[in-house]
Amino acid sequence: MKISYDSQVDAVYIRFIEGVVQVTTQRLSEDVAVNYAPDGRIVGIEILDASQYVFTPDKEPQVVVQNLTTVLA
Repeated sequence: MKISYDSQVDAVYIRFIEGVVQVTTQRLSEDVAVNYAPDGRIVGIEILDASQYVFTPDKEPQVVVQNLTTVLA
């Protein structure tokens, strides 16, 4: 998983699948979109106007991952 922020457009992108993947985009709202792979897996989530939704003013952003395990087939 990779989380990136583009300050020029104030957007956060959370990418779950690496590499080039053809996607279908579903808009959940004007500012939130989900990209799906052809097999239905979520490739990524885009959040526009991220400073309004994601960040707390005057506080360093933090990412906490809990109970995440890798499942190997």
